[in-house]
Amino acid sequence: MGSFPWAEGAAQDDRNTAMTAQPLTYDPSAAARHLRPAARAALAPALEAARKEVFADVALLASGKPISSDKQPLDSGFIEWPARLLRGDFDNLLTRIEASAGRLRDSIDRVVVLGIGGSYMGLRALFEALCHPYHNALTRDERGGAPTLHFEGDNLDNDAASGLLDLLQKRCRDPRHVDQRWGIVVISKSGGTLETAAAFRVFRSALEAYYGPESDEARRLVVPVTGETGKLRDIARAAKYPDVFPIPDGIGGRFSVLTAVGLYPAAVLGIDVRALLQGAADITEQFRTAAAGDNPVLDYTEICHLCERDLGLDVRILSTWGKRLEACGLWYDQLLAESLGKHECGALPLTVVNTRDLHSRGQQHQEGKRDKLVTNVIVDRPSQADVLVPSVPPDRDQDQLNRLAGRPLSALLAAAIAGTNQAYADVDRPTADLHLPKLDAYAVGQLLQMFMLATALEGRLLGINPYGQPGVEAYKNNMGRILYGA
Repeated sequence: MGSFPWAEGAAQDDRNTAMTAQPLTYDPSAAARHLRPAARAALAPALEAARKEVFADVALLASGKPISSDKQPLDSGFIEWPARLLRGDFDNLLTRIEASAGRLRDSIDRVVVLGIGGSYMGLRALFEALCHPYHNALTRDERGGAPTLHFEGDNLDNDAASGLLDLLQKRCRDPRHVDQRWGIVVISKSGGTLETAAAFRVFRSALEAYYGPESDEARRLVVPVTGETGKLRDIARAAKYPDVFPIPDGIGGRFSVLTAVGLYPAAVLGIDVRALLQGAADITEQFRTAAAGDNPVLDYTEICHLCERDLGLDVRILSTWGKRLEACGLWYDQLLAESLGKHECGALPLTVVNTRDLHSRGQQHQEGKRDKLVTNVIVDRPSQADVLVPSVPPDRDQDQLNRLAGRPLSALLAAAIAGTNQAYADVDRPTADLHLPKLDAYAVGQLLQMFMLATALEGRLLGINPYGQPGVEAYKNNMGRILYGA
C-alpha cells in the first residue's frame, strides 16, 4: 500500500501504530459543576447496570439463543467486531478487504461509492477526517495512487446524479488508460433501499456502456458490500462479481462504519484501516474495564443523561473545532437521532463547526434558550506543519496583525476555544471537552466507537432499544406504496 501524507499512517506497521497511539480524553468538569453530586452518585449503580447489559447483549447475540421481543432487533455485534476482525476471526476478512482494495485502487482513478445513511455517512466521516482536504483536486501522484471519491445514492437528486454522470463522461474517454478508468462500490445490506438501488441501476448501466457489458472490467470494477441475502446479493451472484464483501448480521447500518461498509472504501483511499480498528478495540476494552472518571464512554453518557434529565438540556451540540470533523458530527447526528429518538424521547443532536459557526449560531448558543449541552471536539495538535501569520512592513499593517506575526493558526484556534468556553461559563452554559491528541486513524477509530458505545449504553440506561429505526421504515413503506401501488 502506498504512503502519502494525508492518509494518516497508510504505511505504518502494527508495531509503529501501537507505539505512537494515544488515547482520547474526555473532560466534563465545566458541565459537571452544574450537576448535583448526589445525583451523580445516585446514577452510578444504574449506569453500571447498563454497562453490564450492553456486554450481556453481546453474549446473547453470540449465543444463538432466542431473543425476547423487547430486545429485537439486537445489533450489538459492532462492540466486539474491531477486536475480532483484527484477530482474524472471520476467515481473514480484513486481509481480503485490503488485498481487493489494493487491486481496485491500482485499476481506477475515480471511485463512485453508492450508499445512504450508515452506508454513506461513516465513509464520509473517514474521508473528510483522514484524507487531504482537497483530495479530489490533487493529481494521481499527489494522491499516492488513490482514486478520487464521489458519492451518490445518498439522495434522490436528479441534477446531482446527472452532474456526476457528465463528469465521468468528460474525464473518462479511453478505458485503456488508468487515469480514465472508474469503478463502483455499492453498499446496501438489503439492496432494497430505493435511493441506492436506483443509483446503482443508473451507474451500473453507465459503467457497462463504457467498458462493454460483457467485459472483464464491467465485473472487476464493481464491488458490492451487502448482506448474505437480499436483492443486491442476488444481483452480485447473477453478474458474477468476483469481489463481494459482507455486512454482518447483528450489526445495524448506523453501527457499521468499522465493517466493510467503511473499511473497504477507506482502504481503497489508502487509509490505515488496522489503526482505525485498533483505536476502536482499545476504547472498547477501556469501556469494559475502567472505572468512572477514567472511562470516556461512561463519563460522556453520565453527563449527557443528567444534563438532559436534571437541567432540561435536550439539544446536544457537537462543536467540532476545525473543518475536518464536520462529517464525523453529521454521522453522529444520525447515530443518536435514530437510536434514541423513539417513544417521544431522545435528545436533538446538532453538529457545528467552529470557529465558522460562531459567526452564525454562536449568538443563540450564548444567549438563546437554555436547552443546550455543548461538547467540544478538540484536536490537540495539527497533522501538518504550522501555518504562521506573516509579518509585513509597517506601512502594510493596516489590519494590525503584526502583533500576531509568527503565531500559528493553531494557536489562534486554541485562543478561540478558550475564549468561547469562558464566555459560556460566564453565563452558566454547560460545556465539556473531548480531546483527540492528533487527527489520525487510531484517534478516529476511538472517536467513532466511543460514540457508538455511548449510544448503546444510554439506550439501555433509558430502557430504549438503541437498535432498529421503525420511523425510517414507515417512510420507506409509504414511498413504496405511492410508487408501486402496493
